[in-house]
Amino acid sequence: MSVPAIQQETVALLQRLAGAPPVETHISLVFVGADTVWKLKKAVRLPFLDFTRVEDRHHFAARELALNAPAAPGLYRDLVPVVRGADGGLALDAGGGPAVDWVLRMARVPADDFLDVMAAQARIGPSQQDALADAVAAYHAALPPVRGVVPPMRDIALGNARSALEAGLPEPAVIAWQAAMLPALDTAASWMAQRAQDGFVRRAHGDLHLGNLCLWQGRPVPFDALEFDEAMATIDLGYDLAFLLMDLDHRVDRSAGNRVLNRYIARNGDSGMLRGMPAFLSMRAMVRAHVEARVGHQEPAAGYLAAAAVYLVPPPPVVIAIGGLPGTGKSTLARALAPSLGAAPGALILRSDEIRKRRFGVAPEQRLPPAAYAPDVSEAVFAALFAAAGKAAAAGHAVIADATFLDPSHRAGIAAAASAAGVPFHGFWLQAPLSELEARVSGRQGDASDATVEVLRRAARTDPGAGSWQPIDATDARKAQQAIDAALSAIS
Repeated sequence: MSVPAIQQETVALLQRLAGAPPVETHISLVFVGADTVWKLKKAVRLPFLDFTRVEDRHHFAARELALNAPAAPGLYRDLVPVVRGADGGLALDAGGGPAVDWVLRMARVPADDFLDVMAAQARIGPSQQDALADAVAAYHAALPPVRGVVPPMRDIALGNARSALEAGLPEPAVIAWQAAMLPALDTAASWMAQRAQDGFVRRAHGDLHLGNLCLWQGRPVPFDALEFDEAMATIDLGYDLAFLLMDLDHRVDRSAGNRVLNRYIARNGDSGMLRGMPAFLSMRAMVRAHVEARVGHQEPAAGYLAAAAVYLVPPPPVVIAIGGLPGTGKSTLARALAPSLGAAPGALILRSDEIRKRRFGVAPEQRLPPAAYAPDVSEAVFAALFAAAGKAAAAGHAVIADATFLDPSHRAGIAAAASAAGVPFHGFWLQAPLSELEARVSGRQGDASDATVEVLRRAARTDPGAGSWQPIDATDARKAQQAIDAALSAIS
């Protein structure tokens, strides 16, 4: 344990209170007791911060409390001074004399409830992924826009390259990464400036990886937001989210990152962030690469360094439409296909049911009244779907459009969106016996679709069939996916 000399007495006090040595990071010592955690900022000076003065440790501890307490009420308790008592010894909040140091007091979280531990134990399944995306979407929505500030992504990239070289990562690979990253950022500069103008730059978390999320009161919450550098944390929301997506990609799998991305966008509609996702993911992978290298984890560092390069060279985009009657398994197939299509972490899924729910300000699983399905509302939903598909495809991201597509004009609309973006389009029409579809629809729970068996029967009476789209037998979901995989392989 590395303890600055001026803090050794404070560390001894906190270790007695916790009954165990602390968990150490490069800037903090965290003492975990039976039901309380005490966090002490180390009196250190690093290239990116200076905590040597007690006044600064107080300031940044208070800033940490203010940033994190709203997202996790009760997890962060208070900030208490360390003072010298009449007997000459140190105590917390003893009410006398000037503060020798300051300690952030928190509630204890079970070790298995941290998301990085859950990932290592393969415990972040689909329902947890949805809850994680919902939590981050809500966290971001509560942040006020910081207009007029364009994050200095070029400076951040150069800083990452310097840190990577200082950490001992191979110079040729780092230089090659920098040579690829800087032009990518320059090309996106006007887009990033417009994002700032549109309100997508906010004082965000700044360090949103799995280790900085935990289960609290039964739901995922972010904690330990970056408190010591406002510029580093005043960023595009897509760059904030990218750390989590990159972490899921590596610690869980590509499908987890894809599901979180799509659930997040389903909640807030920000498909525009995809334009910057290759650079954002690459930057976050490089951060992790030099962090791992600094602590001697050479194999993980090499993996992240390789990923940082790969993220910057995404596969070409494609637009796929999956249509069919309710119950044919459109959404199941979309989720299965999306992780393997296009740029990381896979295709954007634009589901008409989720777009409709977002328009009415409700969660995807909340049912809507019949008025929400009026013809004018449905036309607005499909218009939004076409616009988002075209924008994402033009930005270089693959898209899967998931809707019934019973109306020929809707099929024409999604094909036109792909054509306008200059990317290939493929339409697939799922079909299965009506009795099978009725059984699926009647047994559906917790889904964004509000379709009932009666809605299915009405749609079946006007079923237009596959038309020019490729028909797929969806009686067996596995075989349906294999058929679509084969079709895409044949035309790629």
